[in-house]
Amino acid sequence: MKKPIAIITLCALLSACGGNEVGDVSLGLFTTKDIKLDAFNDPIVTGVTCHVSSIEADLSFSDPSDSAIACRQTGPISAQMIAQIDKSDSGEVLFSKSKSIFFKSMKIRRIFDAKHQTLMYVSYSTKETSGSFKHSLSTVPLYGTEAYQAVVPAAN
Repeated sequence: MKKPIAIITLCALLSACGGNEVGDVSLGLFTTKDIKLDAFNDPIVTGVTCHVSSIEADLSFSDPSDSAIACRQTGPISAQMIAQIDKSDSGEVLFSKSKSIFFKSMKIRRIFDAKHQTLMYVSYSTKETSGSFKHSLSTVPLYGTEAYQAVVPAAN
């Protein structure tokens, strides 16, 4: 009786890729790999939208770790939004997506660079057993927003 539960769980993990998909590029007629393009809105700094591309292999237990991210200001960014975010050196994970049934996931993390008044968004892949070093970075400067210079950088 455990096999049906395992199959249902596997199907859920493989199909949980999400309702944020805005594009799908086939890598060829004789491959099961596609480039999926997802849009992601920062839940706190709502004036930022990130587009993430990653490879998905339909008939594989693990997707490749490659991903790319591009984030842009798509709406207002206020000082109140910036006041709410995690300002630690490691920032905070905003999004996580399973890339394998073997503990691999893709994550998006926001880190605030107070000195340069810039939001940094890094997309990276983790594998709990051995790690992965593939990542991509995008930045959104606060210059030109209400939040610019309202945030006082910490003294070094």
